[in-house]
Amino acid sequence: MLKFGNTEYQCAMELTLDLIGGKWKSLILWHLGENTLRFSELRRSLPQVTQKMLTQQLRELEENGLIERFVYRQVPPKVEYSLSEAGRSLLPILATLCEWGINFVNEANAVKKAALSDE
Repeated sequence: MLKFGNTEYQCAMELTLDLIGGKWKSLILWHLGENTLRFSELRRSLPQVTQKMLTQQLRELEENGLIERFVYRQVPPKVEYSLSEAGRSLLPILATLCEWGINFVNEANAVKKAALSDE
């Protein structure tokens, strides 16, 4: 049993999926990569996400220590996001997931092509 914040998890996978799971969190982390991006830049790189959802996901990632938020005191306000040390430690894992997706698609396409040629 693991406890993080006010939540108890039955296993480490449950905790990990809670931290980076869902449609947007891992994509946000991936796009931040080694870059520092403003909110508008993140929004442009994820055109399907709503402003409300992006804000919510960024807050959760910041709350959990995976990203850092820098606010510049100027008018208009400028806010930038970057990966924390913990967030950067996820990059090799996210890269492996990306490679897996590419391999999966290539294999599925090869199987489909072979099946079509057998017809």
